[in-house]
Amino acid sequence: MTALQLSNSKPSSVWRAGDTDKPVPVHPNEALFRPDILDAIERTIEGLDEQLRALSLEIHGHPELGFEEKHTHDVLTAFIAKHGFQVTEHYLLPTAWRAVFKHGSGGRTIGVNSEMDALPALGHACGHNLIAIAGVAVACALKAAMEKFDISGTVELLGTPAEEGLSGKVKLLELGAYRSMDVCLMCHPAPGPKGSASLSSCLAVQRISVEYSGHTAHAALSPHEGINALDAAVLAYNNISALRQQLKPDVRVHGIFEGRDWAVNVIPDNAKYLCYVRASTRAGQEAALKRVMPSFEAAALATGCEVKITIIGGTYDLRQNKALGDELANIMCSRYGTVDYEWGIAGASTDFGNVSYDMPSLHPGFAIPTVENGGNHTPQFAEAAATVEAHGACLDISKALTMTAVRALLDGTFFAEIKKTFEEDKAEREKTL
Repeated sequence: MTALQLSNSKPSSVWRAGDTDKPVPVHPNEALFRPDILDAIERTIEGLDEQLRALSLEIHGHPELGFEEKHTHDVLTAFIAKHGFQVTEHYLLPTAWRAVFKHGSGGRTIGVNSEMDALPALGHACGHNLIAIAGVAVACALKAAMEKFDISGTVELLGTPAEEGLSGKVKLLELGAYRSMDVCLMCHPAPGPKGSASLSSCLAVQRISVEYSGHTAHAALSPHEGINALDAAVLAYNNISALRQQLKPDVRVHGIFEGRDWAVNVIPDNAKYLCYVRASTRAGQEAALKRVMPSFEAAALATGCEVKITIIGGTYDLRQNKALGDELANIMCSRYGTVDYEWGIAGASTDFGNVSYDMPSLHPGFAIPTVENGGNHTPQFAEAAATVEAHGACLDISKALTMTAVRALLDGTFFAEIKKTFEEDKAEREKTL
């Protein structure tokens, strides 16, 4: 998750390493659609269990940063090609890729995403190795179901690089990678109750680079000759700290300092403040950004520095399609566990939010075992992402996502509801922009 920070609201029961009891499933709201197909999906994914586990560990053992996922690109494309997909390597971006399977005549196109990148120093501390194999599992199981039950349609699996702060999916959207899809699906691990999925949203985020330029001087001999760029950056930081009291509760503003060639006895002539502004909706984030921007300019004015403010780019909040979410919840509660709408990635950000603004989309969280204070973006979560328990949870959510996709292909009434709920949500969010 992009610069992920967990929500302050924690689930009532978090799955800690060593837990063995599975929660009692909530009764589904309605009978399952085509349980015979779900049975076949389960057999397909369980038959791939060992291969998927090996693939996950290979990715986990070779963490690569955004747009540098060369090994991960190669092992994923080799795997999916062996399972009968038409693969395009280095698709639109150097480390992105595309795998397509078509069956029958016409039909709808189901998009699936596999994330691939890791974090500096922390490796796969956001579990992208699990997201990668979930995309592969869904694509392979959907292909098998389409062949066995003669379901017309297309599966389009995208290997999406650079989710962590570099918005790889936004770039792929701009390049047309999602243009042919009718719906798009993926999932993400997080701490949560064992055997559960979450259909929470996430925070919209805007990334800003603020560069202050001053003048060097000897810090002891002639400090009066200097213009201190670090002072400007620190003032901006403190300005925002003072502003937080007046920001809405869902707003998050956080950042770090960077500098070149600093020395203790030299007044710094350069400083960079990298800042993220988040809120629960795109409209709220844009309103918060307007409040934050004067803090940067005031710091330059107070110190005599020049300032250059660059909007690096951002991502939107996650719009879970209600029809898709209701179907996934029904499947999960019937066979695999429970569903809620609070934990997951509620306090984080993802470039899949932009995809969800563009088309009907679903991005459930799934719980994996964690230790206390070992949530996403910690070394402990990286360890958790390699456990057998996390792998099992990943396969369960993959089964539910695959069956959701099958219904979108087969059931015209359901697909009409998917489109209807997407348009209703689109109209609602556009009122706020």
